[in-house]
Amino acid sequence: AAIACCQWLIEQHLTNLPFTIFCGKGNNGGDGLAIARILHQSGCTVSVYIPESAKKGSEDFEINFSRLQSVCSNIHFFSSTKDFPIPGEKDIILDALFGTGLNKPLDGIISSLIDHINGFKNRVISIDLPSGLFVDTTSIGNKIVKATDTLTFQAPKLCFMMAENAPFIGNVTILPIGLHKDFLLQDSSFEMVDLNIIKGIYKPRSAFSHKGNYGYACIIAGSQGMMGAAILATRACLKSGAGKVLCVTPKKGYAIMQISAPEAMTTISGNTFIKEIPAMNSKDSIGIGPGIGIHGSHIKLLSALFEECQKPLVIDADALNIISGHRKLLQAIPPNSIITPHPKEFDRLFGESENDFERMQKALQKSKEHKIYIVLKGHHTLITTPSMKGYFNSTGNPGMATGGSGDVLTGIITGLLAQRYPALEASLLGVYLHGLSGDIAAEKMSQEAMLAGDIIHYLGDAFKQLR
Repeated sequence: AAIACCQWLIEQHLTNLPFTIFCGKGNNGGDGLAIARILHQSGCTVSVYIPESAKKGSEDFEINFSRLQSVCSNIHFFSSTKDFPIPGEKDIILDALFGTGLNKPLDGIISSLIDHINGFKNRVISIDLPSGLFVDTTSIGNKIVKATDTLTFQAPKLCFMMAENAPFIGNVTILPIGLHKDFLLQDSSFEMVDLNIIKGIYKPRSAFSHKGNYGYACIIAGSQGMMGAAILATRACLKSGAGKVLCVTPKKGYAIMQISAPEAMTTISGNTFIKEIPAMNSKDSIGIGPGIGIHGSHIKLLSALFEECQKPLVIDADALNIISGHRKLLQAIPPNSIITPHPKEFDRLFGESENDFERMQKALQKSKEHKIYIVLKGHHTLITTPSMKGYFNSTGNPGMATGGSGDVLTGIITGLLAQRYPALEASLLGVYLHGLSGDIAAEKMSQEAMLAGDIIHYLGDAFKQLR
């Protein structure tokens, strides 16, 4: 672990700067002492600070303390706040106080030390975890080091997936340290979705296929003033590879749809908003919600759709808002359907959550209870399953936080369902492609200038990367 960290410091061209290193007395502190020794022996200026206590250090700490002491004398113990060092302007602060073993909030002199470290503008690099952060439960209220960079080992930690921890983790780098492959293959309640997993899901097209092989998708979307959502969802559905796409939209949106998505068919229902849904028996997948508005008649519309259609649906946006106000609809959602709420929509559906960990656990429980897949949108979008397994997505960027991005995701997943991907695979592949296309768009035009339509535009480039 120490060698991997030092190699990263070399690659970042930081080893010409002085280091102020804080080490606890556990294994994380042992890593910090080993880093200090390697840096010192490489000619770096190193100052090490250790909290004084009667408690004996861990075996790793004691071994590495002895090794460091034999080559470096710039080691200091502190027992009061007046002993805290003042790092130089250019010093790199290395935080190796506490790692994954922490199970209670920091207090006393260590709590004061965290405030001291956070009071400087120096670059702060935390080893494995920022000290004070819990790995698998909420850390709200804790004193936590605000790291510029976190160097973690072998695999991402659950706490890195939570938006509430964003102020502390900085830029996370995962460093391989040679853990045994069988350890990495252990079953877990959570999995990070990467390119290897997605390549195992993605099905290339057969040379002898025709449009009938790729399904008939239906997008139920739009109302007067919100036709943009219908256009984005429909175009995304087309670009995801569906063989045929029908958009059900009100009369006021008919001409707009015909012009904006000529490859799709359009059928009219209602004048300014959708009043009823035509027969859906022939459709392989149905996505509903983007831009439909919230109208009293939509309660009956959703109820009729859920009763008629016992195949998985993709439910988003206004459809979710209607369901949140009429709880009986939640019970009627067809099994294996996919709902795609952002955190506020999720809370409206299932009740407020005090923190991200509570919301995550609730998503797992509600997936099981209602036999649905929940795509809880965010930086690391969480997909939960009826078997109570969770998948975190690894693509995407802040440029995608723009109006219409969710409508695009609804269209992509609906298109993949039409192509007979099972609900879980459609969710994982859809979310990954959505984020990957957004990453390509950001690289081409910046995060700030990205629009939801750009995500659709670069879907082709995203598909190419799967090959």
